[in-house]
Amino acid sequence: MTTSNTSAVDYNFDVVRQFTVMTVIWGIFGTLVGVLIAAQLIWPALNFDTPWLTYSRLRPLHTNVVIFAFGTSALFATSYYVVQRTCQTRLFGGKLVAFTFWGWQAVIVAAVITLPLGYTSSKEYAEMEWPIDILLAVVWISYAIVFFGTLVKRKVSHIYVANWFFGAFILVIMVLHIGNSMAIPISAMKSYSIYSGAIDAMMQWWYGHNAVGFLLTAGFLGMMYYFVPKQAERPVYSYRLSIVHFWALISLYIWAGPHHLHYTALPDWVQTVGMTMSIVLFLPSWGGMINGIMTLSGAWHKLRTDPILRFLIVSLSFYGMSTFEGPMMAIKSVNALSHYTDWTIGHVHSGALGWVAMISIGAMYHLIPILFNQGRMYSIRMINVHFWLHTSGVILYIVAMWISGVMQGLMWRAVNTDGTLTYSFVESLTASYPFYFIRFIGGVLVVSGFILMGYNMLKTIYAKDGSLQPVEET
Repeated sequence: MTTSNTSAVDYNFDVVRQFTVMTVIWGIFGTLVGVLIAAQLIWPALNFDTPWLTYSRLRPLHTNVVIFAFGTSALFATSYYVVQRTCQTRLFGGKLVAFTFWGWQAVIVAAVITLPLGYTSSKEYAEMEWPIDILLAVVWISYAIVFFGTLVKRKVSHIYVANWFFGAFILVIMVLHIGNSMAIPISAMKSYSIYSGAIDAMMQWWYGHNAVGFLLTAGFLGMMYYFVPKQAERPVYSYRLSIVHFWALISLYIWAGPHHLHYTALPDWVQTVGMTMSIVLFLPSWGGMINGIMTLSGAWHKLRTDPILRFLIVSLSFYGMSTFEGPMMAIKSVNALSHYTDWTIGHVHSGALGWVAMISIGAMYHLIPILFNQGRMYSIRMINVHFWLHTSGVILYIVAMWISGVMQGLMWRAVNTDGTLTYSFVESLTASYPFYFIRFIGGVLVVSGFILMGYNMLKTIYAKDGSLQPVEET
């Protein structure tokens, strides 16, 4: 990895600071909304008979905030930091850099206002209506100009592998968003997709699964390839493996979307292609996980005393688990049991809360002291408490959903000797209630950890410059 004297280059860390702070703020807000809708599934009266507080409107708000506000703000922050440090040059673009921050926050605020009001395209993870989609596209194109412009004017010949992942994520998300959002507006806040029927479904899940594959996987792998070696103070285990990992991942992931549409009107051969590519995808995914974890070779003892490194490494364990579970669930016979059940919810959150959130949290804890001229975070002990709160919350959440999901799948397919259903849908829902409560408790733990992180961040920011020295707490 390229190292340099940071004082020799006038880096633009202002935008990195802004995105870092907003990552934590949006993390608190997004998980709070998630806990509210988890509570509504147990106590429906918590919608307070108010349309904009109903589950159907808050659920897209939750997913958009955690993916695009929290997760993508973390990607903006880390990609802008990493590309400057590894290229030894200031961000390209001048005022365009500031526009990407304020423009992105405008997109999120617009979503926070319009989604609870019921303005939605109804496409999962792409619910925002056409005027917001246009603004999002403009901001994203500006992001691409800044990032690739910085690569072009780099002061070193080598492009570090993290930038390969960041670059792929930026380009593919731009194509996915523009392609899937093509629509015919009929009013200021309503439009209809230009695609129809099975083609619309295929476009949606080409977008949806590759949003997972490139935003929630490739982007965060870029984060992993920089911050794990930095925090561990070790080189990447295998640079050659990282390159193989990159090309295999981006070559295969783009084909996996049809596994969301098993047993639908989509042509059977397309479903099979999606299933096959999903199974093969297991190999590069685990290659990346092994590369990240094995970076700790010779430094395993650091996990005992460094909770930031613990966040980063445990996130890779969740990444490995999710990328084993995903290909398995893509197999048609398994999907027949899992689809439409809480098992899918558990899988999504093992990736979102286990992989995406934990790698982001670790990266933010690494960045905050650097960005605000401190030797460490205000409280290492609080980071440790946050780690255990978050890990416990995620485990409670996903195990509850796994059990509930398998139980639902078995109850829905159970038939009597005369061919009638053994259980009604209401009976399966009643059986799931205890697991919904466990999920709620897990969510409360996750939110508590984020709130603790917010407090720790504020105390670090407002501490006197250089007053927090890198001394271990006892």
